[in-house]
Amino acid sequence: MKIFSKEQIYQGDQLTAKKQNISSTELMERAGIQIFNWLHVRMQGAQVPIHVFCGIGNNGGDGLVVARHLSTHGYNVNTYVVNCSDKRSPDFLINYNLIKETTKSWPEMLNCEADFPEIHKDDIIVDAVFGIGLNRPASDWVKSLFLHFRNSKAFTLSIDIPSGVYTDKIPEDENGVVWANYTLSFQSPKLIFFLPETAQYSVQWEVLDIGIDREFLFTTETNAELIGKHEVLPIYIPRQKYAHKGDFGHSLIIGGSYGKIGSVLLASRSALSIGAGLVTAFVPKCGYQIMQTAFPEAMVITDKNEELISDIILDIEPKVIGLGIGMGTENVTISALEKFLKTNKIPLVIDADGLNILSKKKTLLKHLPELSVLTPHPKELERLIGTWKDDFDKLNKTKAFSKKYNVIVVIKGANTITVFNDKYYINTTGNPGMATAGSGDVLTGIITGLISQGYEPLPATIFGVYLHGRAADIAIEDLGYQSLIASYIIEALGEAYVDLFKQPEQPQVEEEESKES
Repeated sequence: MKIFSKEQIYQGDQLTAKKQNISSTELMERAGIQIFNWLHVRMQGAQVPIHVFCGIGNNGGDGLVVARHLSTHGYNVNTYVVNCSDKRSPDFLINYNLIKETTKSWPEMLNCEADFPEIHKDDIIVDAVFGIGLNRPASDWVKSLFLHFRNSKAFTLSIDIPSGVYTDKIPEDENGVVWANYTLSFQSPKLIFFLPETAQYSVQWEVLDIGIDREFLFTTETNAELIGKHEVLPIYIPRQKYAHKGDFGHSLIIGGSYGKIGSVLLASRSALSIGAGLVTAFVPKCGYQIMQTAFPEAMVITDKNEELISDIILDIEPKVIGLGIGMGTENVTISALEKFLKTNKIPLVIDADGLNILSKKKTLLKHLPELSVLTPHPKELERLIGTWKDDFDKLNKTKAFSKKYNVIVVIKGANTITVFNDKYYINTTGNPGMATAGSGDVLTGIITGLISQGYEPLPATIFGVYLHGRAADIAIEDLGYQSLIASYIIEALGEAYVDLFKQPEQPQVEEEESKES
């Protein structure tokens, strides 16, 4: 699913109005009706007090449409205009007059804290104060209104975006933002739903189709894309009947040190479990017996050093190499990796201490093969690209890093984001149970194993991140978050593959047995 920028959303609205020969007011009516329908289906006429707070721009106009339809359908609705400016959008004014003409209760004007209405925790708040066009912080009394929302503990529904949140920067003051329980976003989600610093402002979100021009939606290129099952299905490469293990490549996993051989074990297992034809592990001598015993399906090559990687000498030609997990950052290991990178031409997936060594010796970055995949957690990313002031700055710096070295960077997190050149691929699978030792090693193996099978590095990364998260989602159904460990993610990879082709279950209607008289 594409994630459109603010500018693209405005462009889509204008193009839709032109091509469908409708006014912007009619498009606003369409959007407001979709919000009303969403509420109406769920409330079924329930007389819970609904407080609709409207700004004086187009988002406020959407709110007035919602309030009008709620009122004409008999709901217990109270409408307020947050009078935060002398300027009103034309469509707001049209709907302001329309609600006065068609309902018995006119909107109340809010000008200061003394005007705030009483809100109880069992009420419903509809937030239509600010939309995507916001470019400055809310005034102090409007911030107080947003705090009034939070203190009421009432269910809060935001229209399109929580008021006070920008589409392209972090709010200066979290108290100047509506904390929504649910956000109904028009046509596509917003990038801010997926960033750690802004995702907190909406617990859940849903996209409503408001009929934006289909050609515009299909043909417009975006800088961000949301990755779910429908996006990864076209990536999947089916296997042929007469295929053999040589068709699916040879993965090499390089890493480990004394006490940290488990990371190589996890990466090797996941590479084979995701479908690599062959897997070899290159480890210090201390890892030989562990690997051969715990994972007999893998082949093992050992370094001459007992406890560390000291010299990477290969007598095999793998299709792809995953490296860095558990290898440490001792000087001898840094020297070994430097020597290896200066001569290596094989595609790489780099994680953990491999990234830390690159951070210590950034001159090595220029020796990475094109389209190498780097999978840092936040601290490892900071060592690579430097500190950032906020999530948008982090994305911009990662994008610049990716372009400079022509590499793919996976920013691991609740919504893992794959960055390549100018584009972000935001993953939708995964859960808090993955915050456990070794889950990153599993991801390294998954991406390595997919590249081994013939997937290009970028699709392999996008697909691998998805399957990694989906396997974890499947695993927690029986285990819960707290009991999930990295090995269980590997064990669920097969089900994650199968899940790609599962159809949604249809409700079964039991036929009533005929009764004999």
